[in-house]
Amino acid sequence: MYRLLRTIPATWAIVSLVFLLSRTLPTDVLLGQALTDKGLGSRSITAAEREATLLRVQQRFGLAGPVFYFSRTHSNTGTVWQWNGTDNQYHRWLSNAVQGDLGQSYRSGQPVTAVLAEALRFTLPLTTSAALLATLLSVALALWLVCGGPALLLSILYGIDALPLFVVALGLLLLLANPDFISLFPAYGMGQQATKNAPWNVQIGSYLYYSALPLASLVLVKLPSLVVQLYDALRHELGANYATTARAKGLSGYQVATRHALRNAMLPIIALLTDLLPALVAGAVVVEVIFALPGMGRLLADAAAAHDFPVLVGGVLLVAVMRLLGLVVADMLYFLTDPRIRLQA
Repeated sequence: MYRLLRTIPATWAIVSLVFLLSRTLPTDVLLGQALTDKGLGSRSITAAEREATLLRVQQRFGLAGPVFYFSRTHSNTGTVWQWNGTDNQYHRWLSNAVQGDLGQSYRSGQPVTAVLAEALRFTLPLTTSAALLATLLSVALALWLVCGGPALLLSILYGIDALPLFVVALGLLLLLANPDFISLFPAYGMGQQATKNAPWNVQIGSYLYYSALPLASLVLVKLPSLVVQLYDALRHELGANYATTARAKGLSGYQVATRHALRNAMLPIIALLTDLLPALVAGAVVVEVIFALPGMGRLLADAAAAHDFPVLVGGVLLVAVMRLLGLVVADMLYFLTDPRIRLQA
């Protein structure tokens, strides 16, 4: 619990930094959008029209006024620090964020919470499924290796671990969704329009079919580190005295590993498991862009390109909340795995 309380200020600091940095970027993109909406983008405008439009854009998106509680100005006498009080952009954003209001998207005008919730409808099932599948496969493969599996599997895992996510995703795309080679899976999209009014079982089947390659990409990137760590931990536990005693009683190597060693071996990799979900949410940015999926990653990539800062800050906050949830899950898993561990340690 102490680790959780210690992480909350760090999360607040990171989100605040992203917010403040976003306010230092130019608003030319927003101004261009406003000029296009007013029909002024096709002709030259005067400086007065530009200033008036820029002022309206700033007022509309809450960009008017000082950014923080204090600001720095330059004068003939040197640098002067000025206290702005609570009438600043950051204080308004923080007050609204505490109440669950993250502002409005610059592009669509919709609330950021609604935009993020819509994107999570696609990303959360994908990342959760990848985390569960990677965990189950890592346990199965580590047990297989420690009970006499082929050493070649470790070499393959080390090779996959050296590849970045975009290389794995592109490799699967070119190998299994290439009409010129093997076209087993679709190359992009989720096929929503084709199954919009179909029965639920058809919709689930279509979702699994379209998400097979993105899911495989996320699993393959995270699987090697989990398997190697758990394999080493199992080997260490199987060399302990209690494992030798269990074998002397007639238990097979598989029985010793599953009944006695596995629970103790899980302790060192719980930290990796708690980092898995936040890492997968971040990795979804790459996967969803490559496979053109309408999820959180695609949303953040488009928001960055369009300078949609409220959506970007909300996305960073969401990833930070995932990290906090990971710490809570870690404490619960540590306690369930070994009740002797105190949660406040």
